Amino acid sequence: QVQLVESGGGLVQPGGSLRLSCAASGSIFSIDAMGWYRQAPGKQRELVATISSGGTTNYADSVKGRFTISRDNAKNTVSLQMSSLKPEDTAVYYCNAKVVIRTLVRVDYWGQGTQVTVSS
Repeated sequence: QVQLVESGGGLVQPGGSLRLSCAASGSIFSIDAMGWYRQAPGKQRELVATISSGGTTNYADSVKGRFTISRDNAKNTVSLQMSSLKPEDTAVYYCNAKVVIRTLVRVDYWGQGTQVTVSS
């Protein structure tokens, strides 16, 4: 069993910053890619940013230059530093990890989500 727990969400004014963190725990052999996704009410869940085990990053065009994803492989954590936040960034943010479990099967795991609200 693997669990992902997000933290750091909250209310912030436009132009402000937030840092989201996610910690994976449980029966983990290794973790390949990790990432952040978000979903606003009535909209599809969308990719925000991903990072490979080697540190290669990928960002949605809407967040390039504003968000930075990072990870600590030794601690099985991933973070998302969000700056210059806009109201359209408001969503529930979900942590994702492609985990190789101890049976040597790779499985996608998701956190429960953390609310980010950008509003005056």
